[in-house]
Amino acid sequence: MRAIAVTLVVLSHAGITSLEGGYVGVDVFFVISGFLITTLLLKELSRTGTVSLATFYARRATRLLPASTVVLLVTVTAAWLWLPATRFKSISLDAIYATFYGINWRLANEGVQYMNASAEPSPLQHFWSLAVEEQFYLVWPLLLLIFALAFGKRRAPVIITLVLVVAASLTVSVLQTSTSAPWAYFGAHTRAWELAVGALIAVGATRLAGLPRGLAAGMTWAGMAAVIASAFLYNEETPFPGYAALLPVLGAAAIIAGGTSGPSGSAATVLRTWPFQQIGRYSYSWYLWHWPVLMIVPHMLDVEPNVPLNLGLAAGALVLAIGSYHLIENPARNQSWVKAKARRGLAVGLALSCFAALVAQAGAMKPPQLAKGAPAVDTAEAVAGATDPEAELRRIIAASVGTGKLPSNTTPKVQNARKDKPNYYNDRCHLDYLDAAAPNPCLYGDPAGARTVFLFGDSHAAHWFPAVDAVAKERGWKLEVRTKSACNAASVVTFSPGLKRVYSECPTWRAEVLAEIKQAQPYLVVMSSSGNDGNPLVDDAGTRPSGAQLDAAWAAGWDATYKAIKGTRTKLVQIRDTPWPGYNAPECLAEHSDKVSRCVAPAIESIVQPQRQVLVEQNAKRNGVQMIDALPWFCTTDSCPALVGNVLVWRDDDHITTKYSAMLAPLLSARLPK
Repeated sequence: MRAIAVTLVVLSHAGITSLEGGYVGVDVFFVISGFLITTLLLKELSRTGTVSLATFYARRATRLLPASTVVLLVTVTAAWLWLPATRFKSISLDAIYATFYGINWRLANEGVQYMNASAEPSPLQHFWSLAVEEQFYLVWPLLLLIFALAFGKRRAPVIITLVLVVAASLTVSVLQTSTSAPWAYFGAHTRAWELAVGALIAVGATRLAGLPRGLAAGMTWAGMAAVIASAFLYNEETPFPGYAALLPVLGAAAIIAGGTSGPSGSAATVLRTWPFQQIGRYSYSWYLWHWPVLMIVPHMLDVEPNVPLNLGLAAGALVLAIGSYHLIENPARNQSWVKAKARRGLAVGLALSCFAALVAQAGAMKPPQLAKGAPAVDTAEAVAGATDPEAELRRIIAASVGTGKLPSNTTPKVQNARKDKPNYYNDRCHLDYLDAAAPNPCLYGDPAGARTVFLFGDSHAAHWFPAVDAVAKERGWKLEVRTKSACNAASVVTFSPGLKRVYSECPTWRAEVLAEIKQAQPYLVVMSSSGNDGNPLVDDAGTRPSGAQLDAAWAAGWDATYKAIKGTRTKLVQIRDTPWPGYNAPECLAEHSDKVSRCVAPAIESIVQPQRQVLVEQNAKRNGVQMIDALPWFCTTDSCPALVGNVLVWRDDDHITTKYSAMLAPLLSARLPK
């Protein structure tokens, strides 16, 4: 079973599209672990009448930590050497959380933040499942010990407790999957029921062994079919775990329960064959190695990952796993000196964890250095002092296409780009996925200004805030900001891959804002939104339009927004979506700081949905909306550099930096109504 579980996970991570749901292999691991560990604990209870917590945790430490510590140290070192320097502090923090089995909570918190949606996964992300297991086993042996002291060898209290855990955890899993998918996916509270199912089978193993042989054999095959089917049926958009986790979990449970009687003709006929036994033996090590290999080696080779390469890397990770098993994992857990006393195992485990954490912290204190060249022209100063700011900016853009080394005066610093957000984010005026309203009025510009201006849209409107705010201050406008992550200004309904459901919070919030603007009758509304299909549109029937229908639906959504806020005194301005470089710009610059020109994006590939933009612009013209095309402020006719003079253009793969936005204030001012 471990062989099936790890193979599904690895092939899914390698990019086999038909096995996108291979992540269910982790759920199989949870059921197996719940069964095996509970079986060992119950045997100890039957033999001694108690549970030695020290011995239990010592065994876990010597079984898991030697191999995981080596993988963690190698990953941190390889990340320092080959991954973009912009990522290292985050990875070192991941390492510390992984070392002490808390990375699942860190990933859950990161996952609900929109600005992390496009970030490349951590090479230590897979440690989350180990964290969930250890958090469960922090509590479960202690409960069994309490039951032994209170009830002796009676199993009824154990069964009742496990049933309650299954019921409560599954309920929370279903509810939270529909509201906050990242917390549901990574949380121990939503996965505990999966381990508890395995534990229940262990408690009832004696009775299950009496099942009719034909029924038991059929259960094993049905269970295997359920596990494999779920891997093929599910994908990245499947709300998971929730109800969907029942299929692989109950499938794994059926295999184990049916196998307790050892019936002939069962799935064990396959699972006991040499290939399955060998892969199962190395499953833990393969699971540990495969993910960092897939995440780091393409950077080492300076190639784009693809399925054939990933399959080769997965095979290489298996070779590493075999070596790791025989040289580290197996010798460490069978070391007689360590096994002789529980406190020795605990001491070894603590020492390994502390050493790994210290190495990660040391790396964070001395992150990789970037190559730096001569200072570049101060773009903001040059544009602000030019008689024709737009012509000056275009000249600097053209000159920046061939930049060599990263300029020493780059601003903001590449390493800090991820945190470079407009200051009103700190005021909590930009709403994230689940936020319903800002905690304050969110007034900027000149709060006492006679004319009111609204900035409205998603994060692609938000990144224009520094420019709009500068213009508002210059002209004495009161600026009211209404922006929400991934919530397009166009009146459409979208599916959120991050939430794994229809983004219902968006149309609710947008309707309130549109009504507010309509009532306020401001002097000006500046709108902008992402033009990409990262959040797919869904229609009233819940289906997804495509092709020309999709473009028409988006244009109609913008048309509905224009009509909802159009007033006799209100001027409407829409800024076309900014170009998308197609890569994370700061990471590219960090990885190629000695040759910045490698981070120049082709202009033709950076314009998102050009045909849709034409339709939207036609609707805007019919509604009297002024459209501002900002493309010449970012690109030549052929190229879009990641650096313009000394200013970093994008803080990630699609949002412009505050410095670049503020620098564009004179150009935007020239286009806005006076």
